[in-house]
Amino acid sequence: MKLVVEGVGKDYLIPVIDSVSFGVAAGEFVCLLGPNGCGKTTLLRIVGGLEPATRGRVLLDGEPVTADGRHRDRVGVVFQEDRLLPWMTLRDNVALVLKPLGVAAAGRRATAERYLQLVGLGGFEGYYPGRVSGGMRQRAAIARALAIEPDLLLMDEPFGALDAQNRRIMQNEVRRIWRETGRTIVFVTHSIEEAVAIGTTLVMLSARPSRVRELIGNDGRVERAKLVDDLNTMIMEEVERQQGAAPGPVP
Repeated sequence: MKLVVEGVGKDYLIPVIDSVSFGVAAGEFVCLLGPNGCGKTTLLRIVGGLEPATRGRVLLDGEPVTADGRHRDRVGVVFQEDRLLPWMTLRDNVALVLKPLGVAAAGRRATAERYLQLVGLGGFEGYYPGRVSGGMRQRAAIARALAIEPDLLLMDEPFGALDAQNRRIMQNEVRRIWRETGRTIVFVTHSIEEAVAIGTTLVMLSARPSRVRELIGNDGRVERAKLVDDLNTMIMEEVERQQGAAPGPVP
């Protein structure tokens, strides 16, 4: 397995993630689903080494992922916000992540332009973030995450702020980019329809404190409409199970 999540749990004032385990094969596109507040984003941050787990471990190619930055050049992250620096061009925003890796200026520029071309932004390299649409900014954010050529790409609800039309466009684009690059992707979404449209494997988490309720291979054997209905039913069951719990939601 490329990625192994083994008994991962996280406590704040209350347990948020109980014990989550699953594996991700190289080149797989995994979508994390679950009711609001079940800790999807927290789990993604633990997988990326952005914060520590309370218990359990994450292995990337057999090596532990820890929250000390050692895997920064092996894991790319696309956040909910594009986080582009407004005073830099799209090219410079993408190239910026390569500087700490010791890549020379010419190499940074060439790599940035190559990945901007990959995400459909060829010709917009010299534009500033304020001059392009939200969808284009998110494409640039994906290019920035890919520029380090990561072993693992994590995406946290990256299309949540887009309108329905642009969201569908970006879903198709991220599938295309995944096919062309062969990257291993773990993608958090609140949208069951989005997960079914793009993921090869769906990890359904239970309500807080979360565990893996269902691991579903999205290989086309189950009709898409039926799969969406089944997943919606699971979400509603989890919401009903958690109703009446006092603690507030966690991302």
